[in-house]
Amino acid sequence: MDSIRRTIETSTWGRLLTPEEFDRVVATTSERTVPAQGYAARMGEPATHWIGLVEGLLKMSVTSADGRVSTLSGVTTAAWFGEGSLIKRENRRYDVIALRPSRLAMVPLATFEWLRQRSLPFNHYLQTLLNARLGLFIGMLEYGRLLDADAQVARCLAALFNTDLYPEPPSFVDLRQGEIGLLCGLSRQRVNLALHRLSDAGLVQLHARGLTVLDVEGLRHFAQGN
Repeated sequence: MDSIRRTIETSTWGRLLTPEEFDRVVATTSERTVPAQGYAARMGEPATHWIGLVEGLLKMSVTSADGRVSTLSGVTTAAWFGEGSLIKRENRRYDVIALRPSRLAMVPLATFEWLRQRSLPFNHYLQTLLNARLGLFIGMLEYGRLLDADAQVARCLAALFNTDLYPEPPSFVDLRQGEIGLLCGLSRQRVNLALHRLSDAGLVQLHARGLTVLDVEGLRHFAQGN
């Protein structure tokens, strides 16, 4: 419960709640652990919780009838997701898979709806979150059609610094090249080549594991083909 309390009180939306609202959210929120390659949520299942990532790394993906997989986005620590399916009362439209062991904060639908009915600041937060997510997916569609692999990797990294989706992101990105490939829809080998080109451009610094982003705006401009 202590980790759930810390997760909520340090979140952007948790700081907007009244003491009564905060206490109810903490009392009703549970924690769940997911092993690497396990499912945090499954496409087609009823949406029963709003989910926050306490620790770990997740990817959102869809699978076609013939088995082809397309990654939609990554989910890093402190991000919250799944609000769209809750609001629309529909089944999940994508899988959420752990790329490494992960811990989740699970806010039940009843609590989520209770907040929506009574908290204007919470609704403003949701509006900002949904708009940011829409912008992310529109950008992915644009970049996937118009940009080369180097720019796609730059876009993928820059997206992790959208503070509406990922509050207070650290400059160090704790992702392996294979994990970046899964988020970008590229092979590990192609990601390796792109990262070295971004490093040569002074945008990132590569480490044995992970990388440090030196210039977020530079990544965004690179991703836009500028």
